[in-house]
Amino acid sequence: MSLGACTDLSHSLAAVASVKPNSRNCNCTPGITYSLRNATGGHNGVLSMPMSKKNENRVVAVKAEGQGLTYKDAGVDIDAGSELVRRIAKMAPGIGGFGGLFPLGDSYLVAGTDGVGTKLMLAFETGIHDTIGIDLVAMSVNDIVTSGAKPLFFLDYFATGHLDVDVAEQVIKGIVDGCKQSDCALLGGETAEMPGLYKEGEYDLSGCAVGIVKKEDVINGKNITVGDIIIGLPSSGVHSNGFSLVRRVLAQSGLQLKDKLPGGDITIAEALMAPTTIYVKQVLDIVSKGGVKGIAHITGGGFTDNIPRVFPEGLGALIYENSWDIPTVFKWLQEAGKIEDAEMMRTFNMGIGMVLVVSPEAANGVLANLVETGKAYRIGEVISGNGVTYS
Repeated sequence: MSLGACTDLSHSLAAVASVKPNSRNCNCTPGITYSLRNATGGHNGVLSMPMSKKNENRVVAVKAEGQGLTYKDAGVDIDAGSELVRRIAKMAPGIGGFGGLFPLGDSYLVAGTDGVGTKLMLAFETGIHDTIGIDLVAMSVNDIVTSGAKPLFFLDYFATGHLDVDVAEQVIKGIVDGCKQSDCALLGGETAEMPGLYKEGEYDLSGCAVGIVKKEDVINGKNITVGDIIIGLPSSGVHSNGFSLVRRVLAQSGLQLKDKLPGGDITIAEALMAPTTIYVKQVLDIVSKGGVKGIAHITGGGFTDNIPRVFPEGLGALIYENSWDIPTVFKWLQEAGKIEDAEMMRTFNMGIGMVLVVSPEAANGVLANLVETGKAYRIGEVISGNGVTYS
């Protein structure tokens, strides 16, 4: 079983287990995976990546001055979430990965469950509903692919006070699109109409995905050693994490979603609502070539809390600050919110949505295939110690 911190929601436990095929009904009962949700929008882990110091784009481009905003100011206490994880781990030893593994013959079923957090509130405000379903699928399938598992199917839960068929159709259209991108089946789900529980025009989403991987091929980080290379795959932007802080920054900035993103050529709404990148096909292709030892999905907890989750005890990550391009949206968020560097790195993906730890021998081949198209960066290396060091 697995447990981690998830998206911008109140702390709650979600579990994935028995499902009814083709029924739009997801009967989630404790059995395969537990996920601790907090407003960070992700899991706890650490990242490590080699760098090219010739790159002039700093990982954190703006030094905040004075007292800046924090995630806790926005209502999300990452430390409280981590404490709950520790307490649950005492009751269910073995949890903590990005996906829960269930043995089945010579394979593992790998399951994950998640939502999209308070990014939903921006969907309500902007009227952009046809991509939020992509975010929903991405949050679960990106988690289970970290084990090297191929997603098999996905189930969704759509809840609202009053069913607006047109809006619901747009949402599910995005879910279908996300399933196509991850090459898995939308097996079913649940549509719940609950008058009085939600405000008019609002809804909530959650989903669960199940994949499979041969036991001999599972990726678990156990073979990671000092000197291994960390490769980062670029994100499309904020993805689905940290939106409680994003909304706080937006309110403080005096700007509106329709305004142009400072330093960019799109609106703030377009930048923030960009759907989460689905890495399934790209990651499985890299894994098939060999040499991948560990994979971390950079969600809630950012770099600082997610990358260590895939490392053996006694190993840490050295992250090179100038090794990848930082999307303009993060530069604006930090400047407008006067957010400290450490807070940025613990809250957001900062332009890297997935991290792969690979052997030095495999690294050059992976980068040769991907760097020319801008699809990968060499951002760090594995070192002795614990946690993440930025240099």
